[in-house]
Amino acid sequence: ERVPPLLTDLYQFTMAYAYWRAGRHQEPAVFEMFFRDNPFGGGFSLFAGLNDCLLFLRSFRLTDQVQFLRSVLPPNTDPAFFDFLRGLDCSAVTIRSLPEGSVVFARVPLMEVEGPLAVVQLLETSLLCLVNYALVCSNAARFRLAAGHQRRLLEMGLRRAQGPDGGLTASRYTHIGFDLTSNVQAGFLFGIPVAGTIAHSYVTSFNSLEEVWPQTLVTANGDPNPVDIISLTKGWLRRVCELMGAEPGKIREGELAAFVSYAIAYPQNFLPVIDSYSVGSGLLNFCAVALALCELGYKPVGVRLDSGDLCRQSIEVRRVFRLCSEFSVSTFNSLIIVGTNNISEESMAELNKKENEINVIGVGTHLVTCTKQPSLGCVYKLVEVRGRPRMKISEDPQKSTVAGRKTVYRLLDADHCFLDLLCLMVEPPPKAGCTLTCYPLGGDNSSVSVTPAQVTCLRKEVFLEGQVTEPLCSAAETRAKVQSSLQTLHPRHKRLQEPDSYTVALSEKLRNLVTELQKDSNSDSNFLLAN
Repeated sequence: ERVPPLLTDLYQFTMAYAYWRAGRHQEPAVFEMFFRDNPFGGGFSLFAGLNDCLLFLRSFRLTDQVQFLRSVLPPNTDPAFFDFLRGLDCSAVTIRSLPEGSVVFARVPLMEVEGPLAVVQLLETSLLCLVNYALVCSNAARFRLAAGHQRRLLEMGLRRAQGPDGGLTASRYTHIGFDLTSNVQAGFLFGIPVAGTIAHSYVTSFNSLEEVWPQTLVTANGDPNPVDIISLTKGWLRRVCELMGAEPGKIREGELAAFVSYAIAYPQNFLPVIDSYSVGSGLLNFCAVALALCELGYKPVGVRLDSGDLCRQSIEVRRVFRLCSEFSVSTFNSLIIVGTNNISEESMAELNKKENEINVIGVGTHLVTCTKQPSLGCVYKLVEVRGRPRMKISEDPQKSTVAGRKTVYRLLDADHCFLDLLCLMVEPPPKAGCTLTCYPLGGDNSSVSVTPAQVTCLRKEVFLEGQVTEPLCSAAETRAKVQSSLQTLHPRHKRLQEPDSYTVALSEKLRNLVTELQKDSNSDSNFLLAN
């Protein structure tokens, strides 16, 4: 509902005026939204953004904005058009859509928008804007596939996102594959678990232990007598250095002071970044402070690595943790290691191939900015007006559209989906166990025969007469929908590199309609050339 009706392209209003001027603005029309290629060179995408589309439609109404439109539309615009705009809303619009979080494929209509021609034309840009950046949902799924299911993933891209709206949208939609976010507002609005401790700036702000205040900490069991944690930490530091054969003189005192200070503030949430100066110094300082906390009855959480060879460093960190567990401190066996260092999909996949001890991976820039492909490339095309099918025919076959109102079915074998079938809305649905003939898109116009074990109708009515007719999904519900939807996809379609193409096909009746319209278009062209 934060998307205002003027968040659109000017030509939507100039076309609406031309429709109105010609008396066509109330003609019933149907548009479809789809994308032409699966993103990131992958075998699938995920549909997201429906919730925001429905909230936008519910609140769409032009009021005081009309006065501004008077100033930007050509001066010969009939003043009566602005009176028409003032009464405009989506009470006559119907939306049929795939569910939020569905696995989707190129050329499959995600959403059908039905209503008066002028109104549904005005909706185009805003709806595309809301769905195209939700591509970040698909990006998050790819990161999860690259990481596997053993590690936890932290989204931390707010500071690198495309503005506040982009940052909030990214945090919400990446939750489908990520367990945590650093974005506090996303936690507040969407209930996503929030995580974070300290940055390098906190560590480098300290110079010596004299800056630590207070210098005491009470035990976890509630003993009211505070303990001098600095003295306790120094004692543990000597023992750790002896164990590791390290020279205490090479320890950064300012770093130790920062760790002690933060441990006093949050003794149950102690997870510092340990490479502000060097991993060697940071690791020894962490162990000293963590052992002091353990002696006082607290459980430190772990460390974060933010530079260098994360795999190699994590192995060394884990080795030191195991050595320190010899001090009869079992907590060191369960400490976690967080890795953050400009992680991309490729480096995530590489982490999976190498030996390492990383438990949590934080991803920012490459996740939220979708550096490999910044937009899904959704388009919004007219497929019917006044009950007659319409089709865009282009010299570039990829840009041609499929005419007519459709129903979309997903065909499955015993375990996985294998084909999405586009049928005319008036056709009877395909039946499980019955063989059907269809025509794959992008092929050589030859037919294939398939016998599905299961058939699912993908789209359902979600908006009618100005009202949302299906419950809006929470972030957690969308996450669950994505995970169940991905399970229906065969592994060969989920491969990050060189996946098998998924088949999208036309029913025989729909294919015949398209062929007929193409012939009619050629006949019209020949008539115009002859005359």
